[in-house]
Amino acid sequence: MSTTEPHLSRARYHRRRPVRAGRLLISVVLGVIGVLMVAPLVWMISTSLTEPAEAFQLPPRWLPVPFSLQSFTDMAGLMPIGRMALNSLIVAVISVAGSLLTASLAAYSFSRIEFRGRNQVFLLLLSALMVPGQLTIIPIFILMRRLELVDTLAALWLPALINVFAIFFLRQYFNTIPRELDEAARIDGAGHLRILFQIMIPLAGPALSALAILGFESSWNNYFGPLIFLSTPEKMTLPIGLVTLSAGQGGGPAGVVFAGITIVVVPTLIVFIAFQRAFIESVASVGIRG
Repeated sequence: MSTTEPHLSRARYHRRRPVRAGRLLISVVLGVIGVLMVAPLVWMISTSLTEPAEAFQLPPRWLPVPFSLQSFTDMAGLMPIGRMALNSLIVAVISVAGSLLTASLAAYSFSRIEFRGRNQVFLLLLSALMVPGQLTIIPIFILMRRLELVDTLAALWLPALINVFAIFFLRQYFNTIPRELDEAARIDGAGHLRILFQIMIPLAGPALSALAILGFESSWNNYFGPLIFLSTPEKMTLPIGLVTLSAGQGGGPAGVVFAGITIVVVPTLIVFIAFQRAFIESVASVGIRG
């Protein structure tokens, strides 16, 4: 064995030590930041599940001891939380499903179908992303009023069916799919719709999952739209009910308010945890290959 091999091995070992130490330091820093970000959420959920009299103990309790659902019971007596949650769920499901369908059709057109002015139309569509929603709410309200949809849930999910960001995101993802698959499908006699629903959409599962997360979070936490379009208490959504609980009722108890916030926050966390792997894969794919 050559005398230089032990020296090379030691040199490689010494080079790896700073790399491992740096990775360990980064992991520790990210872990501390993660704990600091999650701690308020854990404390809020724990507070909502404990006795109201024990809600603000110092030091704070990270486990709900003694366990109690009194805050949720009191909240149900102050507002129709079940109906509001159902309204939010209806709007979120229809908005997400409808926007993904329309975005898939539009993205496929911009990605795979050649037509005159395609790039110009796509740039014009992207320019809509620069317009704040507060500027478009007036013409949308006028349109909903003429359609007699004011104070209905349709006034919330109907404008959400067209999602420009979803169209852009899916178009970028579709561009990463090899066109040879389209050509093979056309040889077998497949048309555009068959190619879209049997080839493109199954391959775009991570991108669709990411858009579903973003769309659900946006619709579930939407406060501005329901505030403008809804006036009947039975048709209001959870964000409006939460504001009513914390302010409109003369200021609800802190434990009850925390219970309301928990009901609003937990579903979005569940959706994200369920689809987080697909979300990360889709962002990485569009960022690297798009």
